[in-house]
Amino acid sequence: MNSVIKGASYVLVHTPDMVLYNGTTQTTERIVNPESDYLKEVPKHLRSFEEAVGYWPNQTYIGNVHPDELASVDMPWYDKKMDGADRYGKFGEIMPQEEFFLLVQACDMFEVVKLEAGFTAAHKAAFAGNPIISEDVSSRIPDGVSSSEIEQYVNEEHAEGLYHDGKLVGCVKTAHDIDVNLNAHVMHENLMSKASSVLALLYAVRNAGIAKEDVEYVIDCAEEACGDMNQRGGGNFAKAAAEVAGLMNATGSDCRGFCAAPAHAVIEAAALVKSGAYKTVIVTSGGCTAKLGMNGKDHLKKEIPILEDCLGGFAVVVSEGDGVNPEINLEMLGRHNVGTGSAPQAVMTGLVTSGLERGGLKITDIDKYSPEMQNPDITKPAGAGDVPLANYKMIGALAAKRGEITPKELSDFIAKHGLIGWAPTQGHIPSGVPYIGFAREDIMAGKIKNVMVIGKGSLFLGRMTNLFDGVSFIIQANSGDESAEAGVSEEEVKGLIAKAMKEFAATLMSES
Repeated sequence: MNSVIKGASYVLVHTPDMVLYNGTTQTTERIVNPESDYLKEVPKHLRSFEEAVGYWPNQTYIGNVHPDELASVDMPWYDKKMDGADRYGKFGEIMPQEEFFLLVQACDMFEVVKLEAGFTAAHKAAFAGNPIISEDVSSRIPDGVSSSEIEQYVNEEHAEGLYHDGKLVGCVKTAHDIDVNLNAHVMHENLMSKASSVLALLYAVRNAGIAKEDVEYVIDCAEEACGDMNQRGGGNFAKAAAEVAGLMNATGSDCRGFCAAPAHAVIEAAALVKSGAYKTVIVTSGGCTAKLGMNGKDHLKKEIPILEDCLGGFAVVVSEGDGVNPEINLEMLGRHNVGTGSAPQAVMTGLVTSGLERGGLKITDIDKYSPEMQNPDITKPAGAGDVPLANYKMIGALAAKRGEITPKELSDFIAKHGLIGWAPTQGHIPSGVPYIGFAREDIMAGKIKNVMVIGKGSLFLGRMTNLFDGVSFIIQANSGDESAEAGVSEEEVKGLIAKAMKEFAATLMSES
């Protein structure tokens, strides 16, 4: 029986100050040109929390707006506020920066996070009052330290500052005197990823309607790496986040594959569950501080807000077949092999058609495709175009080449099988998985029967290979349990067999 998707969560964390102090575009600029006009202009183009909450794509990400509804809103979206926008959505929430810092504090196991006492006191009640934050999480937050202590760590001991409204309110200390893998920058980066993953895990458990003790395995698929000088990237963000989230029966490990990692991880989870190794597995990921304000220079040139001001997170709950929830079909996996090559057509052929052919399906037999779902409001002003649309054009062109549609039907194919992009450009976060929550609901509601999730990655970024990467999998309506469909229990089956045997024996006796 196939594994099923029992629930999913999607969270955002609005981190405007971290755009300036931690996003790679800005930190690089500070090194190369510390007095640049760009750095001076960044604070003027940062959105307020209310503006981030009212942003249509953000509301879509946390589940308050369906992608079909977003597609009906004229672009650009950055200058249109959604009426009645809510911080909380059916999939998750948009957490403000000040509360997130307290969650980061709760995730700190080695006392490297320091928050100013007044800041902690001002926001602890709001943090503890969040319905998803349990007492065992909020109780981990100490009272805080003095401003002078934080300033000393930052100015004299190379700590990474934590800023709110432009004011220094805390820091992340180094975890080792000389190990660059444990310096303050890396610790900051990793703790932010861990904390946003914890938030996603908490919502995933709630959304799936399961108990925390039901979770037996967690797979983290973020883009960060943790370890020390002897085992850099040794990892296990998964188990670290599960600990804070209270998943006490879970073990776990990390899956890394650049932007393709979430798709790899979901396949791994589905295989683990189908094999019987674990009954419930959660695939999770936190956000990436390096991507904050990544396209900020282009946004400022066009006098629009810096839209990459949120960390993203998600989690997908994969469980044993139940005859109800949508299934992950492991028999039609698509993949970019080592020998596939890097030509766009070859990449898309490997990811899309290689799996379909094994199942005897055509491209048009898939109701929806979910490739890289980047928000075009962010990418188009930066010159990267509409990334989802470009993917759909390639898939449609492949369908035309195979004779499944005519070239004239390309636009109709895109409209029928495509989706508008809404996910933040957090690297791995947009790669196929943002639609899983909606797909589960749409399949169960009968709106669609299946969806193909496509993850693609750029392995050459690690300078280890020039290869691309990618895998795809199909989520489909539950085929149902055959015995359940028949409406007969195992005991009833035994009774029917016994009855048949008696009748057969009686027949033999009468014939003799």
